[in-house]
Amino acid sequence: MSAPATTPADGPAEARPTSATGPAPAVPAPTGPAPTGPAPAGPRPPAPTEPSRPPAPTDPARPADPGAGPGGGPTAPAPEPARSRWLRQARRLREAPLTLGLLAALWIIGAATGSLRHGPSGPLLEHVGVGLPTLDAGRWWTPLTSLVWCSGLSAYAFTSLLLLLVGPVAERRLGRRRSVLVLVVGQVVATLLGTALVRLGIAAGEGWTLDIADQIATGPGVGLFGLAAVLGYRLTALWRRRMHLLVVLVPLVATLYIGHLQGLQRFTAAVVGLLVGGLLHRPGAHRDPAADPDGVRRRRRLRLRRRGRPSHNETRVLVALCLVAAAVGPLFASLYDNAIGPFNSLSDLYLSRSYAPDEIADLCSISVHECARAHAVQDFFDSPGRLMAAAVPALLLVLAEGLRRGLRAAWRITVLTELIWICLLGRLLADDLSVLQDPADTAAVVEFFVEALLLPVLTTGLLIRTRHRFQLRMGRRVVRRLAAVIATALVLTATAYVGVGALVREQYDPAVTTGRLVAGLPAAYLPPAYAELLSDYPIATGPVARLLVTYCGLLFWTVTLSALLVALRRPVVHVDAEDAARARALLTAHGGSTLSFISTWDGNHYWFDEAGEAAVPYRVLSTVALTTGDPFGEPEARRRAVAGFARYCDARGWTPCFYSVTPEIREAAAELGWRSLQVAEDTVVALPELAFTGKKWQDIRTSLNKAGKQGIVAEWWSYRDAPADIKDQIRSISEEWVCDKGLPEMGFTLGGLDELEDPAVRVLIAVDPERQVHGLTSWMPVYEDGRPVGWTLDFMRRGSDGFRGVMEFLIASAALGFKEEGARFLSLSGAPLARADRGQDPTSLQRMLDWMGKVLEPVYGFRSLLAFKAKFQPEYRPLFMVYPDPAALPSITRAIGKAYLPHLTAAQGVRLMRKLSA
Repeated sequence: MSAPATTPADGPAEARPTSATGPAPAVPAPTGPAPTGPAPAGPRPPAPTEPSRPPAPTDPARPADPGAGPGGGPTAPAPEPARSRWLRQARRLREAPLTLGLLAALWIIGAATGSLRHGPSGPLLEHVGVGLPTLDAGRWWTPLTSLVWCSGLSAYAFTSLLLLLVGPVAERRLGRRRSVLVLVVGQVVATLLGTALVRLGIAAGEGWTLDIADQIATGPGVGLFGLAAVLGYRLTALWRRRMHLLVVLVPLVATLYIGHLQGLQRFTAAVVGLLVGGLLHRPGAHRDPAADPDGVRRRRRLRLRRRGRPSHNETRVLVALCLVAAAVGPLFASLYDNAIGPFNSLSDLYLSRSYAPDEIADLCSISVHECARAHAVQDFFDSPGRLMAAAVPALLLVLAEGLRRGLRAAWRITVLTELIWICLLGRLLADDLSVLQDPADTAAVVEFFVEALLLPVLTTGLLIRTRHRFQLRMGRRVVRRLAAVIATALVLTATAYVGVGALVREQYDPAVTTGRLVAGLPAAYLPPAYAELLSDYPIATGPVARLLVTYCGLLFWTVTLSALLVALRRPVVHVDAEDAARARALLTAHGGSTLSFISTWDGNHYWFDEAGEAAVPYRVLSTVALTTGDPFGEPEARRRAVAGFARYCDARGWTPCFYSVTPEIREAAAELGWRSLQVAEDTVVALPELAFTGKKWQDIRTSLNKAGKQGIVAEWWSYRDAPADIKDQIRSISEEWVCDKGLPEMGFTLGGLDELEDPAVRVLIAVDPERQVHGLTSWMPVYEDGRPVGWTLDFMRRGSDGFRGVMEFLIASAALGFKEEGARFLSLSGAPLARADRGQDPTSLQRMLDWMGKVLEPVYGFRSLLAFKAKFQPEYRPLFMVYPDPAALPSITRAIGKAYLPHLTAAQGVRLMRKLSA
């Protein structure tokens, strides 16, 4: 969940509501807390005609109502058949004539000129390809003609795939004319600039550019990368970042490792596309032509979306992608016999390679021992052991999966791996410098190693910069099991290597002792390139010895990487998993307040009374024990839990603070002499008699009617079981909201995508006939006697292209669905720093909170949030903060602010203050 969004000119943007009372203000006030809440869900639409039967959400767990439809009851969202998905994609492809035309021209011209297998022939290439030789010869047209040829069959396949991925989306988002313009101009400009960079490198004496000075490049990939960079500005925040990262990383890795002219030109195209796209993409400057289901063309205005900080989840994905790029670069370079990139010089340490015949001959000319070692390496690469050559890239790819999931263990192992790589390169540099005397040779070697050090140094810097995003822990049982598996594999393979090796010691050159086999163990587990750095290791010459050298290390790495991947992919456990399971069982059996389910989220600790009948979820921040909602458990034990938890805190020197509690707990605290302050207003809708009839439900009926006319339906899903395309759209909508806010993600009582993974949480989405998600809400159960009797609104998002009123539609549909299931109520969560007028004179501290709500209204929209909830005719229930000592209010306020905004940066604080001052 998050704070309410501000209201743009064309209508309010929905935010996720708080399941407690919402976020604290970014700059804590000196006297009290600041909670959060959802944003207004949409503008007030015109009055509609009243439908005879409003729609309710569909539930995949229940059979469909035969008479259901856009204006009827729920229907089960059956998975879309594969044939329907293919037909939908084919329909979109037919609407991209530019893509189909260029694709056909590319293959027809290639076939007509005999260029499909190996590219244009030499004489043809000199007239249609672009490079220093053709431009120096005065063939000015080659930047344009290079657009319709490729360098070989693999290049034709890659270009076709890239064209099919980028072309249709570009035609739909940018329009055909603009897409053609960007493609052609990008091809011409980027090929010229890329070739000019080669000439500058030659003038500067860069050896790598001398190697590609005579290369001639062809292919529309240059223009396509430029088109993809411009297109990224027309995508949602989630895919904009991913698109821009990929269009830069792919050609950059190709340039650094493969080093061909075409890679440099593509990288240039990506950079130019990013710069030009950023300059041209103005608010409301373009429109997006899209097709309705009936084929009628319509136009949607695209707004420039402010580029804010990515969410925690998206940051993890982006960092993981960077690590993947570092891992696969050497793998791609290994596919090229003539890879000459500046980073490819020491890529053997990433991906080991066998000796070439001339290298074996040179080694054999040195000594018999070196000759035996060279042939042993050659035999190793002729066996399955050659898979160990990719051990380092495989390890990085496995760790990238752990980084994607935000695991601290994966972050630590990755940093350790990069530091080892840096130390290894430093050692090699020191060894080379110790034997060099010529200053020119010394300078060349230093430049050589500095280039190689750039990648691990930058990767380490990125990991350290984003270290706070990787805080999730693996379960202790998972860690112990992983350690046991790796240790067992190490012991068994080492025992086999030493024990069996000692029995066949004559099969080594020279014959070895047990001590020498133990000393040579590192070489058995390291990739071949690293083994060569060891001073001496046993060289296997006999069949049994070769089996040991081949399979001991391979078996160890196979088991280790498999076990590590399985461990990194296991569900992340709670801070205190055993207490969390006990608390959840207590909550399910006896229930709590409308906000008690948030106590199941990670980050909470739990206090239980002596009888185990009640629990208090809490977290300690700056000596303040901040609770999450009411105590829960047996009703008679809840009130007693206040005094019991207070004694528990006193014994540890903590200041207890019960946050977002009901009047019942407030009364229990008052008996202890505690003070209280209203911090939010809960809004509860009774369901048994709910009917959207009468003038007061006019706005809700309008949203229901609008959804029915557009064929939009509501569907229940469990987030973890939802189809991949639905989950992807949910992530994209959420990331766009975080980006547009420009403020950090909030925690504490604010759920996010991670909280949607809970199977008890139900997600309601609004989808149209094209399966586009317009908005979503999530609902947390309120238990009583082991079953849900009510539901609380948590996560709420609307897509930028979602129809207005989608939040009203989703909440109303959820209410109808819950009513059919027999639920008694639903809570729309607390409206923070806003309260209903009960005719009471507020205290001076309460008046200060009211003033804070007024000041923060332009940023968070607290009062408009309460007004939005009034559309559902709720019952207003106050939520309080209770505390023992008024003198502790400053520290309590700081604790609440830190709980909600643990990662607030100085820049974000300045941005918030600017909004407030404006």
